[in-house]
Amino acid sequence: MIENKKLFGKNVLITAGAQGIGASITKHFIDSGAHVAIHYFSSSETALELCAYAKNKGLKALAIGGDLTNEEAANSVVSQASEGLGGLDILINNAGSLVSRNLLEDMKIDFWNKVMDINLTSMMFVTRAATPHLTKNSHSSIVNLSSLAGRKGGHPGSLAYATSKGAILTFTRALATELGARGIRVNSVAPGLILGTSFHNTHTTKESAEATVAGIPINRPGNADDVARAVLYLASEYDGFITGATLDINGGVYAM
Repeated sequence: MIENKKLFGKNVLITAGAQGIGASITKHFIDSGAHVAIHYFSSSETALELCAYAKNKGLKALAIGGDLTNEEAANSVVSQASEGLGGLDILINNAGSLVSRNLLEDMKIDFWNKVMDINLTSMMFVTRAATPHLTKNSHSSIVNLSSLAGRKGGHPGSLAYATSKGAILTFTRALATELGARGIRVNSVAPGLILGTSFHNTHTTKESAEATVAGIPINRPGNADDVARAVLYLASEYDGFITGATLDINGGVYAM
């Protein structure tokens, strides 16, 4: 069964598309009949499994490795994706990391720059490289992954991460203004506590997660599929009127 008929036959590049939220996003695109280019950073195993899943459905799929903080590597990932799929209709900027928790008094400039490079500069590199491909269509779509931390500031030790994710909210609005006349809509999602991912398995204690869940109005944490469904909605409205928007996915913890 096709999840979203508007995505059938579309060509999609998903950065960090083989783990956690990214893997769920990729699978939902495949289940909607989209062709996918799955970027991964280090391990190709899950990316290749998702490629096999797509090809079993008669879809085009390729796994592309690369360090997106490197400008040439980011350009290569986009070029391989467009060439392998036969163009690009949708870009999902999912790559990002907290790296580790550091308070201001412990902040080293190398760490600060690393977080900014992973979460923000890499997004600029990929988007810049993808834009000429996206503008070849009448309508295209970009969805950026921000975070509730970009709204609220995150938990202690999240200063660099939260700052980078807040910048993505502004990056999204600025891009929507800049690229709208070229037929590209740009939106973002800001997930809250999404359990079952390597991010929270690594950086969030059980006690912290339980305390956060206690403050969520709908009394549960989110999961990767919650985020994927929102991303697909924004991506599929490539010919719609929504651009420059951020969809909060947090169970009601934060409301603008």
